[in-house]
Amino acid sequence: MYPEGVSDTSRGISQRILSIAESATLKVDAKAKALKAQGRPIISFAAGEPDFATPPHVVEAALAAVRDPANHRYTPAAGLPILREAIAAKTARDSGWAVSPSQVVVTNGGKQAVYQACATLLDPGDEVLLPAPYWTTYPEAIALAGGIPVEVFAGADQDYKVTVAQLEAARTNKTKALFFVSPSNPTGAVMSFEETKAIGEWATEHGIWVIADEIYQNLVYEPGMDHAVSIVEAAPGVADRCIAVNGVAKTYAMTGWRLGWMVGPQDAINAASNLQSHLSSNVSNISQMAALAALTGDQSDALAMREAFNARRHAIVSGLNAIDGIVCPEPMGAFYVYPDVRGLLGKQWAGTTPTTSLELADLILEQCEVAAVPGEAFGPSGYLRFSYALGDKDLAEGIARLQAFFSG
Repeated sequence: MYPEGVSDTSRGISQRILSIAESATLKVDAKAKALKAQGRPIISFAAGEPDFATPPHVVEAALAAVRDPANHRYTPAAGLPILREAIAAKTARDSGWAVSPSQVVVTNGGKQAVYQACATLLDPGDEVLLPAPYWTTYPEAIALAGGIPVEVFAGADQDYKVTVAQLEAARTNKTKALFFVSPSNPTGAVMSFEETKAIGEWATEHGIWVIADEIYQNLVYEPGMDHAVSIVEAAPGVADRCIAVNGVAKTYAMTGWRLGWMVGPQDAINAASNLQSHLSSNVSNISQMAALAALTGDQSDALAMREAFNARRHAIVSGLNAIDGIVCPEPMGAFYVYPDVRGLLGKQWAGTTPTTSLELADLILEQCEVAAVPGEAFGPSGYLRFSYALGDKDLAEGIARLQAFFSG
């Protein structure tokens, strides 16, 4: 049997590929953009994409790279040596993990790093503990590698942070790996040093691999913090069984440049590099040189963006919590809020009674012309994800529309 909507003419397509779910975040964002193109005043909180321009010195580095004939040719599949050195230095600085450049593979964005980490580690039937709410791509990357995602849910009452006890309850003799994501997409939750240490030591004790997604590592808002605690930093023993993935997309407003990386033990990175040599070969040299400028150059633009996100964070949390029926924990990282909206379900709004967050998201898109991603994209129903990586004016207008609608 084939998924709904797949015709007989698709019978030659791999079942593995046909089983992939469409990215819910991209789907909602595309729908919002389509409605906006039709002339509707849609305000989209759907995409996890900074609204700022890439810092000028990064763009200038790319322009210089375009003009250099050395960048017009194939380069090593694992990345330019000078960039791998810069990534190793950043990993030591922000993750507390001393690695050599040979332990780095430069990838086409963080998504490729996530996929390659799963493909490198997993055999068919291996189980991967997946704290939920989770980024929509994780279960698909696990399944594509033949693994089985095992969801471990932590709700708003836990600030969306899973515990060792919950992970232990989900562990079986088939457990191969754990996803550790702090700050989190979609919740913005940030694990403390103690929480991170406990999970890292538990994983080490049981010989479990950790895939640590650190893409939002530098977008934290605790006073005095410039990065989230890395699991290797808190529990050094996990380094022998950890692959960290990261990139420049979020911190430097470089989503379109498609530049990420993975760091890990030498044998795992050698295997991932071999995979990439057949999958995609080297990342665009222009993007690599731009990333080098981002990591090693002036950080003032990145810091200014973080301050702007912080102000928006306060505004959206207070604005959503002013709506009766919404409970919005304060996130300490990334640029998302993940309110519990179960208090709005089962009630009539504009003649409609939504019973799921999917139905609620459709209702507010139609009635308020505000786009948010439903919780079903990230785990259980009953939640919405709002990205506050949009302009201050749009943020204020979008929240005002929601307040007006749900006060009626």
